[in-house]
This record gives sequence, C-alpha cells and structure tokens, in this order.
Amino acid sequence: MGDDAVTDEAAEEAIQDAGKVELGVNYWRLWTASVISNLGDGVAFIAYPWLASAVTRNGLLIGLIAVAQRLPWLVFTLPAGVITDRVDRRKIMVSMDVVRAALTVVVGFAVLARQGVLPAPEEIAAGLELTTDGTLYIVLLLASLFFGFAEVLRDNAAQTILPAIVEPRGLEKANGQMWGIEMVANSFVGPPLGSLLIGVAFSLPFFFDAGTFAVAAALVWIISGTFRADGAAEAAGTKVNWRGEISEGFGWLWRHPLLRPMAIILGLMNGLGMVTAATLVLFAQEVLGTSAFEFAILGTGAAIGGLAGTFLASKVSDKLGSGTSLFLTLLASVFIPVIIGISSHWLIVWAAFGLFTFTAILWNVITVSLRQTIIPDRLLGRVNSVYRFFAWGMMPIGSVIGGLLVVGTEAVGSRELALRMPWFVAAAAYVFLLTYAAPKLTTEKIEAARAEGIAAKEAAGESTTPGMVVDDVIAESGIPGAPPPLDDD
Repeated sequence: MGDDAVTDEAAEEAIQDAGKVELGVNYWRLWTASVISNLGDGVAFIAYPWLASAVTRNGLLIGLIAVAQRLPWLVFTLPAGVITDRVDRRKIMVSMDVVRAALTVVVGFAVLARQGVLPAPEEIAAGLELTTDGTLYIVLLLASLFFGFAEVLRDNAAQTILPAIVEPRGLEKANGQMWGIEMVANSFVGPPLGSLLIGVAFSLPFFFDAGTFAVAAALVWIISGTFRADGAAEAAGTKVNWRGEISEGFGWLWRHPLLRPMAIILGLMNGLGMVTAATLVLFAQEVLGTSAFEFAILGTGAAIGGLAGTFLASKVSDKLGSGTSLFLTLLASVFIPVIIGISSHWLIVWAAFGLFTFTAILWNVITVSLRQTIIPDRLLGRVNSVYRFFAWGMMPIGSVIGGLLVVGTEAVGSRELALRMPWFVAAAAYVFLLTYAAPKLTTEKIEAARAEGIAAKEAAGESTTPGMVVDDVIAESGIPGAPPPLDDD
C-alpha cells in the first residue's frame, strides 16, 4: 500500500511538472510553421484533385498523378533515411520546403496561363466531359513527382526534430498543442478555404499554398541549434556507404520477427487504400454529386474520426489488447469499402471515412509507439525509412490498379459501375489480407517484442520513452481527406 501511494504521488508530480514546462521560443517557431504549412496542405487537398479532374476525366490518367505523388516513397525512401541520419534535420526541412514552394509556384503560373479555358468548378462537379489538356497534365504530373521526392526527405527529417527542441517531460504537452491546431488548420479550415479560393480563381490556391511553404521554411530556419543524429558529426566527413548504411537499416527490420510482417501487411493495406483513393475525386463528383465545397467537407469526416481516435484509441487498445485492436482495423477495412461502394450520398461516405480513420488511428497508436520504443536511436532514420519503403511503396502500384479498374470496367459496363468497382475489389482483397495477418499480429507477439526492445535499449543506455507518438500517429493516419493511407509520416 505504501509503495503504491509513493508511486501515485510521483506520477502526479510528474504530470504537474510537465504542465509547468516552458516550451521555449524554438518550439513556438516550429508550432507556427506547422500551423501555416498545414493550412496550405488543407488548401492543396482540394486544389490538386480538383485541378486534375479539370484537366482530364480519364480514370487511369487521374491514377497516374497519384502514382507520381507516391512513387518517391518507393524509390527514394531508403536513401532519404541515410541522409536524415547524417545531415542537420532542420536544414533538410528548410531546403525541402523551399523546393516545394518553388514547385507550387510553377503549377500556379501554369494554371494561370490556362485559367481562361479551364472549366468552372460547378461544371467539373457536374461531371463535364472534356478533352485532356496534355500540357497542363504533364506539368501537374511532373510537379507531383518532384514534390513527392521533397516530401519524402522533409517528412523523414521532421519526425525527429521535436524531441531535440523540447525536453522529454514536456513532449506530451508540446505534441498535444501542436497536433490539435494542425488538425484544425489541415482538416477544418484549409479545405473549405481551398474551395472558396478555387471559386475566385483556379490558380489562387496554388499561390496561397506556395506562400505557406515559404513562410514555414523561414520560421524553421530561425530555429536555433543543431539537429543531427547521434554520430552524424563523425560521419559527415566520411564518404557515404549507401549500400552499407541502407543494408544495416534494412537488415535490422528484416530480421525483426514482428516489424517485418507488420511492414509488409501495412504496405498491402496502403496499396489497397490507393486502389480506391486514386479516382476518389471522380467518384465524389460523378457518383456522390459533390461540389468543391462538399468535397472539402467530405474530408472532415476523416478528421473527426481521427480526433476521436487520438483520445480513445489507447483506451481501446488497453481494453481489448493490441492484437485484437489491429484485427478490428483489418475487419473494418473489409466492410467500410463495401459501404462506400454502394453509397450514393456523400454524407454516408463522410461517416464511413470517420469510422475508417478512427481504426487507422487505433492501428497507428500501437505501431508507431512500438517502433519508436524498440528501434535504436542511431538507426531510427534508416529503419523508419525501410518501414516506409514497405508501407508506402505499394501505393503507386495500388494507384495504377485503381485507374485500370475504372478504365477496364468502363469498357464493358457503365461509368458509374466503373467508379464503384475499386471499392468492391479492395474489400474482397482485404478478406484475404485479414486471413494472412490475424495470426501474425497477436497481442502476445506485440508485447513480447515491446519488452525485448525495451530491454535492449536499456542495456545500450538509450531512452525508452517514445518521442513524437501523438504527432506521428496523426501524420501516419492519412488525415485529412480520403482514409488511405494508414501510415504516412
């Protein structure tokens, strides 16, 4: 009884101390940069797919834009992990935000040049038939590809910077203040603002988005300090052994009996997610009949589900067990695409997105904290990059399959059936994935891996406290917008 009282008192004091932590000027610079950048991301969530649907109505061409966005996660993720573990992560973030600002400006001017001939938003929402604008399509395709490369490197670096700015006992407070405002900017303010900007001028949201990247880069630039991984200074003057360093991270994950199947399963899940997401804008416009504003609101369903998940997912996991919780995510992935596929009203899909994202947060609460707890710090960038190689690498393939399903079904059936078909195919594939994954992701195996990882890190003198769990969970959930992918940042 006495020991329990001492433990409870110590825990209460720790909570009170965390509340008194001064987060510092560097944190608030990062916080402001994140808010501004996420506002731009929310605007872009509407602007890019709506532009793509104004340039072409071909399902495969729409899918190829999604391929371009995700292809860098397949081909560049592993080298990005090596770079992140050797270079100052703040400088990486600044450089990549500058690159993304420049690319978005190029898209903005390309749209401005064609603005007089692009269909109005209400014409697009009505499913207007049009001839593909080849020039603008190529600009959009290439910009999406290069943007993806910058995003891979920037996001891999951003994962590790907050623990270097805020002391460990203040991380929970720092994360809570950051992800809440990110959610508001990204999901509730940005998309409706994007739909309004499109109504004023098609090019306007792109210039707005470019401006947010530029401001975010400036704010991160003035954050003081050095943000290199342990041992990066010594490695900086040596020649990069790309094969050796990638192999070390790849080998560590591949030899791990739980993270290997978890990464493979997640990759298949995200690939199936992109089967449906690749042509979502066409499905929303032609089957659900959404306007640009309604399409923006559609994404808030996922955001609300994610918000509920961040508060409740850990409690669900504690109550049901980590393995059972992951099973529920997979089970939901079977039924939710069927519900969406047979729906004809966007409010039903809005609710389905919310349920899906709740289960996505449930998945990420378990898997993100597990990874951050057991992966050695010196390998964190590389192992995370390998994990994302699997988790995100299937997305380009899924996007192609989604586009082909629409084009192939339309050749033998109706346009409406073609736009519904990716949802039905994804649901069927999830049944087989559920059968494969269930025996591999049990509570017993997860907790055994966690205990073994903690023991190994303690023996090496490393911290076993996860750093950015809340922020990474939000980032890896695919919020805002369409549910896929389950794992992101």
